[in-house]
Amino acid sequence: MTQVLLPDPRPREKPTRPATRRGKSYFIRTFGCQMNEHDSERIAGLFELDGMSRTDGFASADVVYVNTCTIRENADNRMYGNLGQLKAYKDENPDMLLVVGGCAAQKDREMIRERAPWVDVVMGTHNLDRVLDLIDHAEEWGPITEVVDELQAMPSSLPVRRELEHSAWVTIQVGCNNTCTFCIVPSVRGVEVSRRPGNIVREVERLAADGVVEVTLLGQNVDTYGRDLAIDGKRRPIFGDLLRRVGEIDGISRVRFTSPHPNDFREDVAMAMAETEAVCEQLHFPLQSGSDRILAAMHRGYNRKKYMDRLAMARETIPGLAVSTDIIVGFPGESDEDFELTMEVVEEARFDQAFMFIFSPRPETRAAEMVDQFVPDEVIQRRFDRLVEVQNRISGELNQTSIGSRLEVLVEGPSRKNPEVATTRSRTGKVVHVDGQYAPGKLMEVDIVDAAMHYLTGVPL
Repeated sequence: MTQVLLPDPRPREKPTRPATRRGKSYFIRTFGCQMNEHDSERIAGLFELDGMSRTDGFASADVVYVNTCTIRENADNRMYGNLGQLKAYKDENPDMLLVVGGCAAQKDREMIRERAPWVDVVMGTHNLDRVLDLIDHAEEWGPITEVVDELQAMPSSLPVRRELEHSAWVTIQVGCNNTCTFCIVPSVRGVEVSRRPGNIVREVERLAADGVVEVTLLGQNVDTYGRDLAIDGKRRPIFGDLLRRVGEIDGISRVRFTSPHPNDFREDVAMAMAETEAVCEQLHFPLQSGSDRILAAMHRGYNRKKYMDRLAMARETIPGLAVSTDIIVGFPGESDEDFELTMEVVEEARFDQAFMFIFSPRPETRAAEMVDQFVPDEVIQRRFDRLVEVQNRISGELNQTSIGSRLEVLVEGPSRKNPEVATTRSRTGKVVHVDGQYAPGKLMEVDIVDAAMHYLTGVPL
């Protein structure tokens, strides 16, 4: 469905243009995080406002948009692989317009032009609102590159085509002010810019009126939401207050958010989670390493004790909390002792889920310059395999404790492997498979009868 939202006044509005490509088709390929997924929904909204309709693949598309990620090297490799594949389609259909946007385009604009000269438009993360104008230019004058360094329009000011009718992402903040030495996000997304809380609340109210029951608030570091804002020159809004306001909106049954930062996570957010019924008992709490020495080299702003103290506070405050995390293996200079400290934290913290990554040096980050400290690939792989084995065991053990419990689940749709089985999700973010066919967006209670490493099995009441 296509939904045109009222514009957010920060930082500027863009007038509506008449549809000029009615009857044309588009296809979007998205790599990376939820922020990229949400940006793609906004691009789709602009395309449909321009009269285009979505098609199911490259071959049948008049316009192809590739939304790129650059957080790890394999994301870059996949992007260039896709661009190579698209050259064959453009050779068969020279009128196809190929647009490359997102974080890799923001960072590597010249490289994309050099390695894929058949691309018609290269644009960055800050000028999504310009995509139709840039396509116009490419049609009339030829290939164009436009990458700007400052945000031109909040994603919330653009039309949107949501992938799910019952669930929606809501941007509350873009950019990041942290200086993590392994991360390229600040250079491709810019400094933190927060939306006014009233605009966020009004957007969620409109979503609820449109049938949405679940929203996920998006920001690079939601815990610092509002630091760049002031109300009447006095009080700044804080994330805990925003959670309460969104959670009180009629029709919204579930509120999630990503991503918080352990250095900025405070008790007021934990209290808002515990006291606001709609806010789910789920927290993504990135660890990255269990070694104080490596955490300092990463510029994470916390040590092991501070992390564990705040994790304990969250669990004490929020009953039934499920916690996921991020861990990087093989950061430059990581010794066997450093890695063992990480393993100790994993065993002690007992995360429900962990997103585990092998260190990938990203150009223009400080960690990429620590070449003399790089850990041998075979050492990293051995450590990574150990970590995965331990975390899989913990995830399986925690899931087993759910057998015999009764959970509220939200139907997401039929399972990809078996359409006779519904994929649902608990409030804590656990996937629950349920026999039968149910409408996406339906809330139901199930008894958990079985558990595996990465999912539960439920029987509806």
